[in-house]
Amino acid sequence: MNGADRLCETLLANDIDVCFANPGTSEMHFVAALDRRPQMRCVLGLFEGVVTGAADGYARMADKPAATLLHLGPGLANGLANLHNARRARTPMINVVGDHATYFLKHDAPLASDIDSLARPMSQWYGRIGRAEEVEAKTLEAYEAAMRLPGVATLVLPADAAWGELPAGTPPRRASLPPFRSVTPEAVRQAAETLRSGRRVALLLTGRALRADALATADRIAAATGARLLMQTSNSRVERGAGRVAIDNVPYPVDAALAALADVDAMIVVGAKIPVAFFAYPGKPGLLVREDCEIVDLARPGDDLADALAWLADEIGVAAEAAARVSRGFTDEMALPGGTLTDDAVALAVARMLPEGAIVCDESITAGARFFGLSQDSAPHDYLRITGGSIGIGIPLAAGAAVACPDRKVVALQADGSGMFTVQGLWTQARERLDIVTVVFANRSYAILEGEMRNVGVNHFGRNAERMLTLDNPALDWVSMARGMGVEAGRAETVEDFVRLFDGALRQRGPFLIEAVV
Repeated sequence: MNGADRLCETLLANDIDVCFANPGTSEMHFVAALDRRPQMRCVLGLFEGVVTGAADGYARMADKPAATLLHLGPGLANGLANLHNARRARTPMINVVGDHATYFLKHDAPLASDIDSLARPMSQWYGRIGRAEEVEAKTLEAYEAAMRLPGVATLVLPADAAWGELPAGTPPRRASLPPFRSVTPEAVRQAAETLRSGRRVALLLTGRALRADALATADRIAAATGARLLMQTSNSRVERGAGRVAIDNVPYPVDAALAALADVDAMIVVGAKIPVAFFAYPGKPGLLVREDCEIVDLARPGDDLADALAWLADEIGVAAEAAARVSRGFTDEMALPGGTLTDDAVALAVARMLPEGAIVCDESITAGARFFGLSQDSAPHDYLRITGGSIGIGIPLAAGAAVACPDRKVVALQADGSGMFTVQGLWTQARERLDIVTVVFANRSYAILEGEMRNVGVNHFGRNAERMLTLDNPALDWVSMARGMGVEAGRAETVEDFVRLFDGALRQRGPFLIEAVV
């Protein structure tokens, strides 16, 4: 028994049985320990951004952490962009980052780095193991933080702590997780008074408040009081579609968001943060609500959001059995348009053909912007999107979701530019035989940046700007890239092509990619 064995045993004892990994030399003792425990599923990513993005997708659907295994500071650094997204989503995750042996650090070896400074900004919790005897306690601390903060926990495992010997025969401990925090009676009373005030009130939801049951409670509150239901721009998971409550999204474009929130006098925040713009723009505010809008905190991250809504409903006298206003699903037989493929045609086709129980992972950025509105009447599904704005999450997010839910079809809506950041994730999809349909919106550009240029007042693009915003010359060949990584693929240039390919991909198991040329 060594420290790495104890780490594996402690993870497994706490129901963490998936490890997304890209290991190196300093992690070989941990790899050997994993090899001795076949009940741990180890999933290799060819790039650390795939590893961290997949762990994010897994936890969003499994409601528990996966472990990641990353190699020293540079390996962690390669995964930081998707750790940023996971931190914004408050995804429970335990990163195990290998480090040099403690006594070896003084030599400043070529791969030595300041892991602490890299990890802390992208983690809700950070810890470093000093010796083998500390492994179990630190691992339990990381697990409790990941589950109850909730969020990203990063744990550094020096090589000598991994190989350090420990007495055998002691069973690993299981953490006693404290319950989610209850909100205060004062917070509930203040929210109820706000709803009764006669002002125009919005309920802003995120996290587990966006699950179907909690959304139904929120809708009963809104129906009884005239409040609006909104979800913040970045959310980890929404249960939506036919038979579920439809909820509006705070728009991403600043002007649209300001217009959408202009009449809100008071906002009751349920686990969310006050809406702010993604970026500063000349002459435009950073806050998306009016300066005189009252902000009322009903619940914060780590609180029991569903219970907070139920308590608020009871406080204002809403009956638990009252019917929620839910989507009736598509009620017409409207035919899809034919001919040349467009962004909107792809979004509409996916929305209408989506199978019940599907998981949608959306990093379509601008090309698939209409999908969210179109899909409120789709078959019941879970919707996962990019949270922190750091592109390159879509392909690995879908991989992690498929590992967590192997009996559900995953549909990944992927922009072509951001897809290239973690295209290696297709190889992981193929190796693990994951049931994912990836739809690539191949518009051959960073279309979102074209819009951002116009937002700052630039409407004419010269040669340099065009070369930085377009992805043609040469055009990316997604079909060849997918096939080269073991994923079956096809190209669609007409609506008819797309419907045929998408229908076929839904009928089979395993990964399939459609390059939708729009």
